[in-house]
Amino acid sequence: MKLHWLVIWAGPLFLNPVTADCNITLQTVTCEESGKNLSNISTDLFQNVTKLSLKNNKITLKDSDKEILRRFFNLTELYLNENMINVLYNNSFCNLTKLVILDISNNHVITVHKAAFAGLNQLSVLNLSYNMITQLDSDVFSFLRSLAVLNLQHNCLKSFHIKSPFKLVKIILAGNPWTCSCDLLDLQIWLTASNVTMENEDNTTCTFQNTMGKFSIMTANIQAHDCKIQKASLKSTLTSTSISKLKSSTLATALTLNTTTGNNRTHAELPLIGKSWTFLAGVLGFVLSTTLLIITAIKCPTWCHYLMSYSHHRLEENDSEMFEQEFSADMSSFPTVLDTNDEEPIVIFEKNQALAPVEDGFIEDKYIDSYVTEES
Repeated sequence: MKLHWLVIWAGPLFLNPVTADCNITLQTVTCEESGKNLSNISTDLFQNVTKLSLKNNKITLKDSDKEILRRFFNLTELYLNENMINVLYNNSFCNLTKLVILDISNNHVITVHKAAFAGLNQLSVLNLSYNMITQLDSDVFSFLRSLAVLNLQHNCLKSFHIKSPFKLVKIILAGNPWTCSCDLLDLQIWLTASNVTMENEDNTTCTFQNTMGKFSIMTANIQAHDCKIQKASLKSTLTSTSISKLKSSTLATALTLNTTTGNNRTHAELPLIGKSWTFLAGVLGFVLSTTLLIITAIKCPTWCHYLMSYSHHRLEENDSEMFEQEFSADMSSFPTVLDTNDEEPIVIFEKNQALAPVEDGFIEDKYIDSYVTEES
């Protein structure tokens, strides 16, 4: 009976050579230096184990590896040291809520995303030593509420900004090229004010710019007053830079909105606009001209009908001069009598010729007149 259960338990190990090279117990799976150079986490591992060691392989922690790790919900220790991990992406260990120890040392980690350790509420020890991390924000550790030991030694860190309160017991920072500048002031103040123990403090040094001397990051003379002046200057520079960027974006938007393209043209005509109010004036002018065109289109039939029905014409200059000459000629034919008292001349109208007979509407017939004359 016992042999039967042994065959059932050991059968998958012989069928899967990757698992067969691992040291497997009831609660621990150790695949260290298996000789297989694992590039992926095997799916045949027992998922109810509490300790998983994948040391000295070629694991890069791809998306497929993250999916497999989520199945180890009882895991309390995970060792991924001496692998080929370059980036710690967001939610890489999100389902390992019972994890206490995480070792990612001796990899090639350059970038750690902000939510890389999200979900690790019980994590107490985090080892990121011997990597190539150049910048690390303290917000990365805001998800680690139970973190007590943080090992960052032998990376490429020059500064470390403290934004969230740490409740660390021990921190290891040696072996980094720290710079004694204002960027290190927050870390120095935090190390002095907190109860954290900095391991290997004598070798945790920084250097001032343009100097070769090394000083302990705990006692380096970084002037807080100079840092305040530097921050104010930096803030002013950032403000002016943001204003310049805002103007540039406004100009780009204006140029984009005013770009005109034809059906057969491939190049856009971009008007030069210096200020935002010029663009606003252009928009208003466009709206007004469009409104005027619409009104003209509506009223045009009425105006055309009015112009076509108007039959009168104005008096030309030649006609006006001719009328004045005729009127002056008629007026010169009338005699005038001058008064002896040099008063205004009095115009006297005389009857020069008899009034023409008034037409009675009948036609004159000469034959009738001659006939009547002969009879009489």
